[in-house]
Amino acid sequence: MRFPLPLRTRVTLLYTVMGAVLSIAFALGVVFIAEEYERVLVESILTSQAHDYAERLQREPGIDLPRSARVSGYQLLPDNRGEVPDVYLSQPPGIGEVRNAEGDEVFLGVFDTSAGRLFFVMDVHDIEALERYLALVLAVVVLAGTALSAWLGWLLSGRVVRPVQQLAQAVTSLPIQPERTALADKLPADELGQLASAIDDYQARLASAAEAEQTFLGDASHELRTPISVVRGATELLLEDSADIPALQPRLQRLDRGIRELSELIDALMRLARRRVDSAEPVELRGWLVSCLAGVASIVDGTVSVALDGAEVDTTLPTRDATLIVHGVLRRLLPPGVPGTLRILISNRMMSFAFAADDTRPSTSSRPRPASSDRRLGLTLVGRLADRIGWEIDDSDAASGSVDVHFVKR
Repeated sequence: MRFPLPLRTRVTLLYTVMGAVLSIAFALGVVFIAEEYERVLVESILTSQAHDYAERLQREPGIDLPRSARVSGYQLLPDNRGEVPDVYLSQPPGIGEVRNAEGDEVFLGVFDTSAGRLFFVMDVHDIEALERYLALVLAVVVLAGTALSAWLGWLLSGRVVRPVQQLAQAVTSLPIQPERTALADKLPADELGQLASAIDDYQARLASAAEAEQTFLGDASHELRTPISVVRGATELLLEDSADIPALQPRLQRLDRGIRELSELIDALMRLARRRVDSAEPVELRGWLVSCLAGVASIVDGTVSVALDGAEVDTTLPTRDATLIVHGVLRRLLPPGVPGTLRILISNRMMSFAFAADDTRPSTSSRPRPASSDRRLGLTLVGRLADRIGWEIDDSDAASGSVDVHFVKR
């Protein structure tokens, strides 16, 4: 079930409702006690008056009953004599509230005594006015109690929710790579501590799984590199031994390029899979790029000449990862065995690579130029590795011989 209100608001509303209920219960209790006290007091006064005047009438018949603003007494004589108001004559013995001839509520006590039936009327209009004032005061108490509960609820709920917010911030600040945490150590052993302990246990399981994955990838990387190194070494020996067999040279060179490309792709794959990026180190971009191009076979053997332009730019980058990216870009851009010129323009925001084939020189390979239907570099291992270090590859014009590498600030 989803709650549209924040937790602190819900806790505040709970405090408000509780305060309103308690305030109303207090008000009802005060009203009940006041009414009960009034009833007991009136019954006590009227009963004592009736007993007192009954005894006096036995001793002195004909004495006057009280007639004051508070209490009035009447005696019912035989043949309904005694000037008892008609509104009281029909009332049975007992004490209760009735309306007098003016329509005001009064307490009437009807008593059958040895001196006859006595009627005592008690006017409590001033007490009724006090009760109305008390009701007004209690209404204010209910409103003030509800408001006070809401204010206290807001303050206390902030303290209740704050540990939850701190735990949420601690979980949010966790790195992408799993690591063991000790969130429960900073919290009491209550429900929130149990939640933090569950998060710690989950993080520990993730870290264990990540460690097992890294161990597997390390073993896989070693086992893959070993046969590739063997094949690469054998290919180099075959290239040296086949110097006198020109027809075999292109095939062996193609095999050598494939092995080198496979080795770099496995290196990129393992770095991505192991979520490892080398620490950035300060370099001069132009000088680093020259050393990076020294690993490209077609540039080393002179098939492709390089024209490097642009100002000297000092930056920081993970050189091994950046080298894999540049080699991947050049594999996309430079057709094997096609002579030409690679122009590189360097700025503090990007590197631009443009290859122009030299039609006057014979090609040593029949491999076609990259077509516009080829897969974009941004979707390949090289593109993902570039995204990891904060580079963005734009190879939308690769078919025309141009690829740009943008340095994206993050």
